Amino acid sequence: MNLKNLKYLFLLMMSALVLASCSETDENTDSEYDEWQAKNETAFADVLVKAKQEGEANGWHVYRNWSMENQTGNTDLNNKPVTPTFNEQEDNIVVQVMQQGEGSAVRPLYTDSVMVSYKGMLKNDYVFDHNFTGDYDVNKAQTSNFIVKGVVDGFATALMKMTHIGDHWMVYMPYTLGYGSSQSSGSTIPAYSMLKFEIVLKGWYTDGKWIKK
Repeated sequence: MNLKNLKYLFLLMMSALVLASCSETDENTDSEYDEWQAKNETAFADVLVKAKQEGEANGWHVYRNWSMENQTGNTDLNNKPVTPTFNEQEDNIVVQVMQQGEGSAVRPLYTDSVMVSYKGMLKNDYVFDHNFTGDYDVNKAQTSNFIVKGVVDGFATALMKMTHIGDHWMVYMPYTLGYGSSQSSGSTIPAYSMLKFEIVLKGWYTDGKWIKK
């Protein structure tokens, strides 16, 4: 076999290896996201059970979506009472308090702006958004400012429950309080994704002034 044929044979073998590698990678990636909705619903159900087992004494809390928290009964067209219905796995967030901050029991309002460090993850710990990486370091983490009503309901609910500057929480939210049942164009967040947000409240702006540590 001459050198020219050897060259073509080598290139053919390398191409086959590359294609096999890509196929294996694609297969692994696809399998991870198979039955994604069911896996995410189960993941949130599991963390909800854990929160109830651990209890508030151990830093676990379950909070209802802020927009439903103060709902009361109403009446229908026949003037009969209608009791609001809630879905435990769709209308709640779960919070694990990693560190309690300092200050008074005042908390951000829906119309306030906040200053936070945060990291957003899927259930498999894939980071889709952040302003700090790795373990949180108060001396290195950056902060971002935004209005509470500008974020998804699960994130907003958590912010409005934080009562101390420096509160450091891991927040779990079902897809219904996150980015929903569809994936927007260009987004790295699949539809039906349970989200995990590590959030540190650094301050908030209310009544014309910043409240900081």
